Amino acid sequence: MSRPRSGVQRSDPLHQQVARNIRNDIEAGRLRDGQTLPSTRELATEWNVSPFTINEAMDVLIKEGLVISKPRAGRVVNAPHVTAETRPKPSAPHVLLVGGYAGSGKTELGRVVARETGWPMLDKDTLTRPVVEAALELLDLSPNDRESEMYLSKVRPREYEALISAMTENVQCGNSAIVTAPFIKEFSDPAWVERIQATCQGMGAKLSFVWVYCDAETMHTYVRHRGAARDATKLANWESYLSGIDLELRPPVPHVVIDNSASSKPLQDQARNLVSTVLSEDSEQQ
Repeated sequence: MSRPRSGVQRSDPLHQQVARNIRNDIEAGRLRDGQTLPSTRELATEWNVSPFTINEAMDVLIKEGLVISKPRAGRVVNAPHVTAETRPKPSAPHVLLVGGYAGSGKTELGRVVARETGWPMLDKDTLTRPVVEAALELLDLSPNDRESEMYLSKVRPREYEALISAMTENVQCGNSAIVTAPFIKEFSDPAWVERIQATCQGMGAKLSFVWVYCDAETMHTYVRHRGAARDATKLANWESYLSGIDLELRPPVPHVVIDNSASSKPLQDQARNLVSTVLSEDSEQQ
């Protein structure tokens, strides 16, 4: 499968980066159909760019039909609709393990696929963050700590244990599942990969590994914009953070790469291709 190379030196137009992130929010359901977008000036402040850049980004989204400009109402979201009739109906449960670095867009991909398929969306942060933050505070650590040895050795393993347990329970009930988390350590560990493969096989579920790639510049735009407290250390030491990660990391098994860089194909199109590929492979094996 194709492997997008790292884009540390690539400089995508800033308006394309902004447009891509807003597009992803629309397609992931964070921005609802009919919702009025903030003014150009407000968006410029939110994204820390010029009003001209926002207008360029809006022009892109208007041409794509995702945003409509209405007199007196301003710019309004025109989100695509998915009906139950158009959703796939697999013969057996499917599990998509979606990994990627912070700001790569793995959660957005998971949400887009969930809206396309109706499959349960299991995101690590959503499921475990409140408990993790409480546990870290009880350990006299910052609730935003994701670097200390205590977090890495005591807390993090329990996060992933809970996540996989939620996936397992869904599959046992006959449901497919979209599981999103960084999976940095897990996808680098052949033994872990073999265990999760055996778990899914034992339940009669089809398992697919997905890696969301994003070039460093687009990733930085997204991480800065979402403003999560847990990202403060990364943003304050961005170059150091980049030097400590491997943008060429991929799962050691057959997998699908989704390129969420600003200049790549829209995430919605890649999500649909992903679902089509997974289901077609399943049909071929039957």
